[in-house]
Amino acid sequence: MDTFQIIMQIIAALGLLNVWVLRISKKTPYRGKGAASMRREFEAYSLPVWFMWVIGTLKIGVAGALLVGIWIPALSQPTALVLILLMLGALGMHLKVRDPFMAAVPALAMFMMAVVIALL
Repeated sequence: MDTFQIIMQIIAALGLLNVWVLRISKKTPYRGKGAASMRREFEAYSLPVWFMWVIGTLKIGVAGALLVGIWIPALSQPTALVLILLMLGALGMHLKVRDPFMAAVPALAMFMMAVVIALL
C-alpha cells in the first residue's frame, strides 16, 4: 500500500473520530447554522435525532474500517466510497441551510480525501 494512501486514511479516520467522539457535544465554527452541538446541527438540518446516531455510527465505522484498511487493503476502496456518499450528504446539508463556504470546508476536505483513497 502506498504511504500517501495510508496517511490519507489515518487523517480521514482521525478527523471522523475527532468530530463524532471528541467534539460531538461541542461548538465548532464548522457546524451547520452555527449549532452548538451535533444534536443541534441535525435539528438545524431538520433531521431527526435518531438519524444523527445512524450517521454517527456509520462515520465511526468508516473511521475504524479506514484504519483496518491499512492492514487489509481490500477494505480501503469500498470504505472510501461509503465516505464519499456520507460527505456528499454533509455537503448537501450545508447547502440546504445556506451555510457560509467555510462551514463546509471540513466536509469538502474529507470528500476529497475519500476520493483520493478510492482512486489509489
